[in-house]
Amino acid sequence: MTILNNFVRINNLIKPLISTDRVVILARRTASTHGNFDYDLAVIGGGSGGLACAKEAVNLGARVAVLDYVTPSPQGTKWGLGGTCVNVGCIPKKLMHQAALLGESIHEAVAYGWQVPAASEVKIDWAALTESVQNHIKSVNWVTRVDLRDKKIEYINGLGEFKDPHTIVATMKNGTKKELTAKNIVIAVGGRPHYPEIPGALEYCISSDDIFSLGHPPGKTVVVGAGYIGLECAGFLNSMGYPATVLVRSVPLRGFDQQMARMVTNEMEQRGVKFCHKCVPLSVEKLESGQLKVRWLNTEEQQQFEDVFDTVLIATGRYALTKQLNLEAAGVNCITESGKILAATEQTNVPHIYAVGDVLEARPELTPVAIHAGRLLARRVFAGAQQHMDYDNVATTVFTPLEYGCVGLSEEEATKRFGADNLEVYHAYYKPTEFFIPQRNIKNCYLKAVAMREAPQKILGLHFVGPVAGEVIQGFAAAMKCGITMEHLMNTVGIHPTVAEEFTRLNITKRSGKDPNPASCCS
Repeated sequence: MTILNNFVRINNLIKPLISTDRVVILARRTASTHGNFDYDLAVIGGGSGGLACAKEAVNLGARVAVLDYVTPSPQGTKWGLGGTCVNVGCIPKKLMHQAALLGESIHEAVAYGWQVPAASEVKIDWAALTESVQNHIKSVNWVTRVDLRDKKIEYINGLGEFKDPHTIVATMKNGTKKELTAKNIVIAVGGRPHYPEIPGALEYCISSDDIFSLGHPPGKTVVVGAGYIGLECAGFLNSMGYPATVLVRSVPLRGFDQQMARMVTNEMEQRGVKFCHKCVPLSVEKLESGQLKVRWLNTEEQQQFEDVFDTVLIATGRYALTKQLNLEAAGVNCITESGKILAATEQTNVPHIYAVGDVLEARPELTPVAIHAGRLLARRVFAGAQQHMDYDNVATTVFTPLEYGCVGLSEEEATKRFGADNLEVYHAYYKPTEFFIPQRNIKNCYLKAVAMREAPQKILGLHFVGPVAGEVIQGFAAAMKCGITMEHLMNTVGIHPTVAEEFTRLNITKRSGKDPNPASCCS
């Protein structure tokens, strides 16, 4: 009886753990699932989402292989394991953004009493910057490789494609083929920059795949495209002293709140970035001097322009790397015209084949999204968990010179869904304390909360343009997940003096017509 009672007691203790979707899952369900396959899971793509899924699957007892291969960019740039974020995305972008901010701080330090060299003597060493950035990236590549080895995940540095629904053929660097089978397969190949079909684009232009390791200073640069990648690159290049021009085809930051987008571009223009609106590139020609002559068309006025630049950076969007996968052989047919995969719950039309990350249609192209989705997918496949990725209210930040952070719906999208009469938009301009000495432009320091008009005024979207926007919006993202209302926000005591506290001081609505400018820093 004692043994039986002890068994019952232990069973009651572990039952709650087994029934949750937490990582602490005591019963491994994969021991009997190997069958005749080489692996329980094969992941095609070694970026953030694929690696997160692979690691979680191994933690749950699965045998896992990861295939990753980087096809060089048109300019020959390639990189190591870790995907876009680590190598040519979030990480190097943030480091270069930080370098630009530090340059600005050097000039501002004089007003605080610091004795620094004359402004004319302060300049960026591009070679030193890129070396530091690339050294950090290489260290992350190495740590990632070691982590896979320690977890006993087989890493295959080969270009994978389907032979049949359970078989993948990897083409290795030396051209040899390696074949493997897997019970489950995750497609996590992400995407690469799209190049416009104009003369000279592939031959002479670079993209975000190249800028962070560019072997020479970019000099005078034209950025083709005004999405977040284009604006971020133009912003840090201009701040480093490299003149930047942006060709805007339609609107800046498409998909983001357009009032906030205007704040971002207004700030950039005031800092010296040149914007050419309603313009598309026509050709890029290399001159004997090595510089590049760019021709473009204003589609409104039907007028052509040209100028000479040192660098042309293409930022006209990205395409999914699905064409090279031979998806037909696997039976995967849920592909859009853009090459992306339609999979509402990451599961394709083939039950054992899944997709995570930027390769998915109509999903946020964000690293944390891919990581979280990958982990949850592994838990569903190998631990019987039920939780799915919630793609709503995902926060993000555009790291332009004055940053833009947001979570939830834009004002345009909220109006489309609920109607303007059913919304209340609270807004305010504000004065960051750090902008007082020296006196800096505060015209574009602005925030707003888009809420339902009916009590308790559930908040649908929060938007913030200003310093450290990413740090500000992250905390409010958790509040959005909890269903924050304007009453909650107004009853929150802010930390003074911070820029984040401005959200707790919102009290003026657009509907009221009152002046949203503060009378003082404490008003």
